[in-house]
Amino acid sequence: MNGEKFNSDRAPGAVGLYPHARKVGNFLFLSGVGPRKAGQADIPGVTLNLNGEIQSYDIENQCHSVFENIKFILEDSGSSWNNIVDVQVFLTNMKADFRKYNEIYAEYFKDNQPCRTTVEVKSLPTPIAIELKVIATI
Repeated sequence: MNGEKFNSDRAPGAVGLYPHARKVGNFLFLSGVGPRKAGQADIPGVTLNLNGEIQSYDIENQCHSVFENIKFILEDSGSSWNNIVDVQVFLTNMKADFRKYNEIYAEYFKDNQPCRTTVEVKSLPTPIAIELKVIATI
C-alpha cells in the first residue's frame, strides 16, 4: 500500500508530480517544502534579477514562511506541529545562513525537539535558500 495522499490549498503547489504529503500507517511523510506562498508568484524574502536568478535573499523571512507552510500541510493532513519526529533541512549557504536559521528553528521547536539533519546543497529547484523535508506522526 502506497498510503493516502494529501495536498493543502494553503501551501504552494508542487513544482513537480508529487503530493504535499503521504500517510503510511501512523506516519506522515512531507515532500520538500520551501518558502513560496500559495497563489503568489513572488517568493518571500527573495529578490530576483532580470534573468530570474537570486539577487538577494532574507533567510529569516524564508524560514518563517517555510515553517508556516509545513504547519499548513500538517494540519490539513490530520497531524500537527507537535507530531513532527524528523526534519531534514537543505540550505544553499550553510556558512552565511546556519546561525540565523538555527535561532529561528529553536523558536519553533522549543517544545517539540525532533531529530534533525541539516545539509548544504548547491541549489534547490526554485530560487530559494531553504527547504525542509519532514516526517510526523498522525
